[in-house]
Amino acid sequence: MTSGYRNAMSARKHAFPPVVDEHTRVLVLGSLPGERSLAEQRYYAHPQNQFWRLISAAAGRDIAALDYDARLAALIEARIGLWDVVASAERKGSTDAAIREPEVRDIAALAASLPELRAIAFNGGTALKHGLRQLGQNASRFATIALSSSSALHTVPMAEKLPQWQRISDYLT
Repeated sequence: MTSGYRNAMSARKHAFPPVVDEHTRVLVLGSLPGERSLAEQRYYAHPQNQFWRLISAAAGRDIAALDYDARLAALIEARIGLWDVVASAERKGSTDAAIREPEVRDIAALAASLPELRAIAFNGGTALKHGLRQLGQNASRFATIALSSSSALHTVPMAEKLPQWQRISDYLT
């Protein structure tokens, strides 16, 4: 491995802007996009990540079957927002365990800007840990939903993750 390649693999990774609007009722927070997502500049781009199938069940429509732009529009239409708790970090590979020197997001400020927000769902343990810390005392203003990670690296079968993810639908109407 050349030093240039090694440096590129450990360079600071930057997350994407939020996908929200003034009607967002549930904000789903991940940790930091993986390598495939960063390369494609798309949330949850890795085909083995179960996010789009899990969120489809929560939204009550097959969002996974849509192209990327239509997926984002369907999330907004379903009143589901999407963002990450880490704005940028040093990380080799895609695992949350490899995140170093994270620069966190102002989750409380985004939440405060969403007048219809009812719940914040955390996609995995890293998102939950960082997100609750960032929300601080503001966390009590919203229902919080701890979700099993949609990542392919989290080897819990989808059938076991599904009931947690379906709880999102309780806050959409």
